[in-house]
Amino acid sequence: MMALSHHLTRLRRVHAHNLTTLLRSPSSEISGALGDLGTLLPLMLALALQGSIDLPSTLVLSGLFNVATGLLFGIPLPVQPMKAIAAAAIADKASLPSTVAAGGLVGAAVLVLSVTGLLRWLTHNIPVPVVKGIQLGAGLSLVISAGGGLLRPLGWTGPSGWDNRLWALGAFVALLLTQRGGGGGGFISLGRRRGVPYALGVFVLGVAVAFVRIVTWEGGHNQNDGLGHGHVTSSHEGQQQQLPRLTPWHPHLLMPAWLDGSAVSMAVAQLPLTTLNSVVAVAALAADLGRDLELPFATPSTTSLGLSVAGMNLVGCWLGAMPVCHGAGGLAAQHRFGAQSGASIVMLGGAKVFLGLAFGSSLLGLLEAFPRSTLGVMVIAAGLELARVGASLNHGAPDLWEEVVAAGEGSISSSAGNNHNGDNDGQEAAAVAAGGILGGSRRRRRHREISVAEREERWTVMMMTTAGILAFKNDAVGFVAGLLSYGAYRLADYVGDKQQQGHGHGIHIQSESSPLLR
Repeated sequence: MMALSHHLTRLRRVHAHNLTTLLRSPSSEISGALGDLGTLLPLMLALALQGSIDLPSTLVLSGLFNVATGLLFGIPLPVQPMKAIAAAAIADKASLPSTVAAGGLVGAAVLVLSVTGLLRWLTHNIPVPVVKGIQLGAGLSLVISAGGGLLRPLGWTGPSGWDNRLWALGAFVALLLTQRGGGGGGFISLGRRRGVPYALGVFVLGVAVAFVRIVTWEGGHNQNDGLGHGHVTSSHEGQQQQLPRLTPWHPHLLMPAWLDGSAVSMAVAQLPLTTLNSVVAVAALAADLGRDLELPFATPSTTSLGLSVAGMNLVGCWLGAMPVCHGAGGLAAQHRFGAQSGASIVMLGGAKVFLGLAFGSSLLGLLEAFPRSTLGVMVIAAGLELARVGASLNHGAPDLWEEVVAAGEGSISSSAGNNHNGDNDGQEAAAVAAGGILGGSRRRRRHREISVAEREERWTVMMMTTAGILAFKNDAVGFVAGLLSYGAYRLADYVGDKQQQGHGHGIHIQSESSPLLR
């Protein structure tokens, strides 16, 4: 009874915080809701166009998850695609049952890890270079898929004046112009303090072009739907296209391909990313955000976040929804764009639910006309953002921070202040979470200096992981390759230590400072 009362009190505080923040600064909350669209839009569009996910189910369910997250946690916690699964599904054109099964398998594993308390053990025992290698490989896979599947078939002026390499070149130049040093997630400036995320700006442009292409396409004509309402259709690459219209969502159950090899492979690669980025790093960054905003309630724990990720995917996989998770990078991005409460993602979720419920599968016709030139550049941008986490491998990675205790003075490090590498996965947040006062002393974290040999070792392990993913087009192969590479280095260290111990029991070699006569 006491526990129930505590939870109800917390929920009342969360709702009061959401409402107060929204009424105080509505424009900031709306702007913050757009902060993580750079990841969501390109991956969701690419997966939907090739049939790897069900778009209406993804919009409705991810929107409901947005609303629930905002109401339960009270912070701008995103619901974003599982990037390793999305990258592999796009590269391999994975089927719908395989894609959702991968998300369900990750959800089931995270559920077990959260309930048993093994979540932190797994996080601490998977080498960081392997994790970053998976992210780098997934990002480069997206770039390769976008270049080969979306952009290469285009001509400089064809297949149409609305979709060609000139449009792709313009979108790429805009991407370069919106990037800012030291961080990703560029935005199109609309003033001194406001802007529109690059992906949202290009998405709106692409939707406008798609409308024009459908309405004005040569051979398009008006058809009557039998109810007295005309709608415009056109033929594009042998397919009928039509403008979105009121089409209620009709959910249907499907059986995920649990035993499919590609589903297992995608799940194995995604699991370490989810435990680090979606759970542990988010809990640490949320705690820092709670202190900065002086929230009147406790921020989510690793267990609650793990249960949240598990629940979303164990529900969504039966309806064809895209595998989703939370993310420290998305949380930081939405806060950077102005969000300070859960109201921002409640509004975003409401918009997604409305689109899915009202227009349903009719949105696919619009997506079919979406220019591949701009979509390709959007996917490249998402891939580069994911791949850039490798930049912090040897400076800023979570395993390079060590805890020190300084008596009296000394500052307490902040996770936000140490993430200078633009590492959007937010792992550093988990490593440099602020310490506290312990026995009259201050506890803080400092960055550990590493030797040239260790730098080369970490780089080799990361690149072995990435090479396995790209060479075999299989995330699980890359994961195993990275672990074997890491294990080989540890075995070499073990053999070297044994040899040194053997020498220690043999002939004693005097140093120059030792006396010749005793």
